[in-house]
Amino acid sequence: MLVVTDAWRPQLNGVVHTLEELARSMAEEGVEVVFLTPEKFATVPLPSYPEIRLALASARRVLAEIEAIAPDYIHIATEGPLGMAARRACLSRRLPFTTAYHTRFPEFISARLPIPESWSYWWLRRFHNAGEGMMVATKSLGAEMAARGFVRIKRWSRGVDTKLFDPARRRDLGLPRPIFLNVGRVAVEKNLPAFLGLDLPGSKVVVGDGPDLAMLRQRYPDVHFLGRKTGEELASIYASADVFVFPSRTDTFGNVMLEALASGVPVAAFPVTAPRDVLGDAGALSENLRAAALAALDIPKDVALNRAATYSWRACALEFLGNLARVPRGSFAARRLSLR
Repeated sequence: MLVVTDAWRPQLNGVVHTLEELARSMAEEGVEVVFLTPEKFATVPLPSYPEIRLALASARRVLAEIEAIAPDYIHIATEGPLGMAARRACLSRRLPFTTAYHTRFPEFISARLPIPESWSYWWLRRFHNAGEGMMVATKSLGAEMAARGFVRIKRWSRGVDTKLFDPARRRDLGLPRPIFLNVGRVAVEKNLPAFLGLDLPGSKVVVGDGPDLAMLRQRYPDVHFLGRKTGEELASIYASADVFVFPSRTDTFGNVMLEALASGVPVAAFPVTAPRDVLGDAGALSENLRAAALAALDIPKDVALNRAATYSWRACALEFLGNLARVPRGSFAARRLSLR
């Protein structure tokens, strides 16, 4: 299977993490995943966000890559320049493909440029409706996208590594408790000021990097910005928090919420699509985010752990494979996709 994605290392975000875990879990099911990423092409930095590199890819060049790989199935993970070139290449040869809706680009773009969301959604419908199916992470998001005119919507949930994210990693961070934590990209679409400006007891901690980091550090000197963390160090910080605060109103899922729950940490969030679908009883939801953060302190650790246990990367991979099993194979397919 070929996965085409504009989002790739060195980016650290939910899309990259999901695709890497998908490939690992698919390999365990006997399915090889090959990635076509910006690494194969000349790139330019995204204006105002240089960490993200945009591939200078033509449909002809992408088609040559597809023909060389000869995949059974083609999945276009992102709607960036590489994804657009792959879409054109597939349509030119009538090659079936699926897509995924990971990021609310209309809201992402309108937060930075004076472009109406309706224009972006019109373009996204054109992009995704040309494929054999668009995968979305939650039932509510699927219903929302169907109401916006998207078709052939397929569910594809997410997972969490419960061996890495474990409450046993809890330690003393040397900060007054309770500790309210946020992990993720430090950028405008994450709505971090809604958390950072709250009057809360104890300490507020932010882990992550992004274009707004320097500005927010200066604006909120009482907040502990720890920068980018990974692996066991990140897992230890999760487990050492008391509440995870998720102020985003636009995330389509929010893998970080699962990582918090697997660490035994309940979540406070606004009552919007992703938290409503993901959290269940392991979260406190309110338009008053301060009230939600304080209420989350009373949610037992076991409730968070039990909710996290309902998600796994293997289940994520099997759901993805189930979606592919209903898609016609490419005309040059060399191997049959088998489900175990």
